[in-house]
Amino acid sequence: VQLQASGGGLVQPGGSLRLSCAASGIDFSFNLMGWYRQAPGKRRELVAVIVSGGSTNYADSVKGRFTIARDNAKNTVYLQMDSLKPEDTAVYYCRATTSTRDYWGQGTLVTVSS
Repeated sequence: VQLQASGGGLVQPGGSLRLSCAASGIDFSFNLMGWYRQAPGKRRELVAVIVSGGSTNYADSVKGRFTIARDNAKNTVYLQMDSLKPEDTAVYYCRATTSTRDYWGQGTLVTVSS
């Protein structure tokens, strides 16, 4: 199983980015898919997750600005990031879990700077 994240880049404060993470090499659906981030010198933290039934959970710092969605048919999870702030700068990692396994993508860098 591989998770391929994409969509990171450089954006000005107030701008938007859309991250995608596609899973390959599977013939089943994940229980949970989500995004985490790690800023320089900080621990990795949850950004947003979505379970197979559609329920979501967001970090307080991104509520109202970020939206997570998934396409189960494509085994892909998305993160729409709006109103970006410099403190959102980090490497963003996607994660997908089953009842017995935990998979992580390679990370995509998001830099919010003027």
